[in-house]
Amino acid sequence: MDTALKIAVSGKGGVGKTTVAALLCRALVERGRRVIALDADPDANLAAAIGMPEDEGIAALASMRDLIEERTGAAAGAVGAFFKINPHVADLPEKLWREQGGIRLLKMGTVKQGGSGCICPASAVVKAMMQHLVLYRNEAVIMDMEAGIEHLGRATAQAVHCLIVVVEPGMRSIETAHAIRTLARDLRLERVCLIANKIRTAADADFITAHADGLDVLAQLPFDDNFMRADRQRLAAWELCPDALAVMRAACARLARPDAS
Repeated sequence: MDTALKIAVSGKGGVGKTTVAALLCRALVERGRRVIALDADPDANLAAAIGMPEDEGIAALASMRDLIEERTGAAAGAVGAFFKINPHVADLPEKLWREQGGIRLLKMGTVKQGGSGCICPASAVVKAMMQHLVLYRNEAVIMDMEAGIEHLGRATAQAVHCLIVVVEPGMRSIETAHAIRTLARDLRLERVCLIANKIRTAADADFITAHADGLDVLAQLPFDDNFMRADRQRLAAWELCPDALAVMRAACARLARPDAS
């Protein structure tokens, strides 16, 4: 049986990281894994990418003011108040997730308070949830991150099996990937891989390889207009793109091997 993989997916906006996260979730479900999909991107679209009905009404954890106050002892937007920085969250996943096709989705939401790295009641609950899912749950956890990895604390990052940075054949996404690798090193997150997306030609594939700078290219996904069709019809990302799912199945097989690199 596969290890209970904990995988963070990051990358520059627009490269397709949410699509990659959805494909990873599906490939792991097909391997018989229990999967939690964690949407930690402020531009939260993972529900649509796994084909969740629009009226499902999944709420973001950071927006649950009553829950945040209950768990921390302070209101979500409180400034200068005393509150619990390690709130109890172990009972929350089953209460908050929504399931679609064997994938259990949780949405973190945006903490609209203070500056970078702020410690406030909402951020304390979000960080506690991330840590609980990564450190203490037996399910595979796929985290759709924003371009940075600020949601991950040091202990959480060190427990992540792999940080996948999604890139496309262009320098801006490659530069973002290298910046994310630097952040990962600061958190001692050891394994960082690339997944190349929107590959049209052999020249595109060669560009990624030439600029990987030592990063393992875990998979290369072909450009496919059907991803846009699936998005317009609110279908799961894999329903119209079987070739991409086949590529991701192979990537998951590599990720599931403890000695894979």
